[in-house]
Amino acid sequence: MATMRYAIVIEKAPANYAAYVPDLPGYIATGSTVAETESLIREAKSNTSTSPPNITSCET
Repeated sequence: MATMRYAIVIEKAPANYAAYVPDLPGYIATGSTVAETESLIREAKSNTSTSPPNITSCET
């Protein structure tokens, strides 16, 4: 079985960082650091039954 990979986008906001997965509507997270935000978006995908196996971060 092939492994699917999805990119995440992490953006700097005035007071925090926000992340989303463009190909997966509803996958969003915010955190005070890039590392925290990435951890939270990965946690979000692990809490759903339809989550993709791998998410790759891409900071902008």
